[in-house]
Amino acid sequence: MPPKAAPKSKQAQKGKTSRPAGKSGKDGDDMTDMGDTDGDDWMNTKTLVKPDDQLDLNDQELKEEFTRILTANNPHAPQNIVRYSFKERQYKQTSHVDQLAIHFALDGNMLHKESDEAKRQMAKLGIPDSGEVAGSEGGETTPAAGGAPAEGEEGKDETSATQGEEAEPAKEGEQREEAGTPGPGTAAKGEKLTNQFNYSERASQTYNNPYRERGTATEPPPRATFASNVTQWEIADAYHEDFEKQEKSKEKKTIPGRKEEEKTRKKLTITETQGDDISRISKATKIVERMVNQNTYDDIAQDFKYYEDPSDEYRDNEGTMLPLWRFSYEKAKKLAVTSLCWNPMYKDLFAASYGSYDFMKQGSGMILFFSLKNPSFAEYIYETDSGVMCLDVHPEHPYMVAIGFYDGSVGVYNVQKKEPVHRCTAKNGKHTDPVWQVRWQKDDLENNHNFYSVSSDGRIVHWTIIKNELLFEDVITLTLPGAAGEGPDGTKVNTVGCGTAFDFHRKNDYLFLVGTEEGKIHQCSKAYSSQFLDTVDAHNMAVYKVRWNPFHPRIYITCSADWTVKIWEVSSKTTADKSETSSVEAQTKKPLFTFDLNNSVGDVAWAPYSSTVFAAVTADGKMFVYDLNINKYEPLCEQMVAQKKKTKLTHVEFNPKDPIIIVGDDRGNVTSLKISPNLRKMPKEKKGAPPMDPKQKEDNEIAKLDKILSMVREPNEDKK
Repeated sequence: MPPKAAPKSKQAQKGKTSRPAGKSGKDGDDMTDMGDTDGDDWMNTKTLVKPDDQLDLNDQELKEEFTRILTANNPHAPQNIVRYSFKERQYKQTSHVDQLAIHFALDGNMLHKESDEAKRQMAKLGIPDSGEVAGSEGGETTPAAGGAPAEGEEGKDETSATQGEEAEPAKEGEQREEAGTPGPGTAAKGEKLTNQFNYSERASQTYNNPYRERGTATEPPPRATFASNVTQWEIADAYHEDFEKQEKSKEKKTIPGRKEEEKTRKKLTITETQGDDISRISKATKIVERMVNQNTYDDIAQDFKYYEDPSDEYRDNEGTMLPLWRFSYEKAKKLAVTSLCWNPMYKDLFAASYGSYDFMKQGSGMILFFSLKNPSFAEYIYETDSGVMCLDVHPEHPYMVAIGFYDGSVGVYNVQKKEPVHRCTAKNGKHTDPVWQVRWQKDDLENNHNFYSVSSDGRIVHWTIIKNELLFEDVITLTLPGAAGEGPDGTKVNTVGCGTAFDFHRKNDYLFLVGTEEGKIHQCSKAYSSQFLDTVDAHNMAVYKVRWNPFHPRIYITCSADWTVKIWEVSSKTTADKSETSSVEAQTKKPLFTFDLNNSVGDVAWAPYSSTVFAAVTADGKMFVYDLNINKYEPLCEQMVAQKKKTKLTHVEFNPKDPIIIVGDDRGNVTSLKISPNLRKMPKEKKGAPPMDPKQKEDNEIAKLDKILSMVREPNEDKK
């Protein structure tokens, strides 16, 4: 440590030079006299130097705080250091990266004060021993080299002359101020003070952990020299022996049914582990999604529930269709909607099949289930390898869906499974042409599920599900009478008609109608497979849809590509009865009503609430709604539904409960519309009368339609 006497001697010297001779000790006290410095210092004003690029900020901007977060991580430290691991014999990324950044480094050395080398250096530099340094720290003045002692004594005598209370703090402050700088006496002699900044040097030694080496000695594996001659037959024998051993081991291990159980268990465990977290919250997320969609489409939901077109009160013979939700799916935008079907149990759920009507653009298909509660995304999605041309939901088991494909096969889907439960192949009755319509029927006497299909190959097939197998039976083959062609060897071959649509009677389920590509309507029975009950030349082009009236047992409607929609009445006498006159036969072959819609009619549907209301869609994007009870000639509503030009409407379907109608087009979109009050007028009930039962309501609808039909029937038909 440097001696502290040097600052005191400087203080004494300063006191001697600053006080003039002949003044008293009190007047010459430099510790309390503030006037001994330059007199002009307090008159000089302090000027602030402002840089040129300094910003001009107001008080609010100056008080604004900007938070800076300092982290101990080095931003320039690499994060992808890879080192070779001898233990694992591969390169591995190091997890710990050194974040220390050295900004300044200075190499030096330190010696112990009591060592011989330190004593020699201190003696050479003239630094006093540690005893003298300790004495100076205790408050005693130690004489330094040269004239330092005399100056210290003189300063001591001068400072002892004043004993005032104000002198002591001033003295201590000046001593503190001058303690860090060497005195002039020491500077003159060239002494070097190592502790100029009141710095004490300390050193410590750290303990370095010794390295430990571990080693293991292993015995080399035993080696043996083997030599042999190899030929082709020896190799073949060795392979045969090994193959026989493998077969024997398989026979011992395999137990019938054990492998399948293990596979199913593995699949179940995989699916459980993957979907366990999602399945726990699937129901809650579905509810939240529906709530979000209800808020998003709140205005549409309010229109669906409460809005009734007020303009209907001022017009009697016109109605409107209010567009509601629009259902679409990204992967199905290039496909056409080939069929629509409402779920019989859940009235807000409907199924839509997707395929292509273009022969040159065939590919995959889709089946989508949409709900009115969630219009933004489909509830269930099923992708198929072939285009889906038709579907039908089972009326009693809504989880079962019958499907008809473009490749001629039919299948049955379970909503809970992604793959079809049943699907026919070429071995078990597959159609050779596209299947245009499928329809579920009541279970047979053995309670087996069954459905029917119609295809362009002229076959109407009855499919039955028995013990997880799909069995088929041809009901009838559509032949063209009088149009037999000649084969290569001169034999006559009956040409087959192309079935495009069919529909079963509501009450007499053995009776059904078939529409063909030649424009004919065949009345058939399940009991007769050789001939038709009746045939009508209904249209000039292909029949796209035929439907029985939901109330009247003898009325049905057809639509075709020849731009017309026709309403027919089934004759009580069939063509098989030869005793009937030709006039009656001719009468049955004329439609009751014919409507020209100026474009190809893709689909037609009866309304479930009235026997006189039906809707039809055309290829130019329009939808027509008729009510025969109000106007027998013009539609009550003719509205453009398609949003883009050249969009064809393919199918239409009424909701069985709500006043909603859905329309599909050839761009994969399904549009829902609300029917205005003028399009769903019901007969007014008498005040105080009990509500009508379904049977009475059905009788009223039949009577209403019969009243209209009596105006268009010919007199001889009425007599009959």
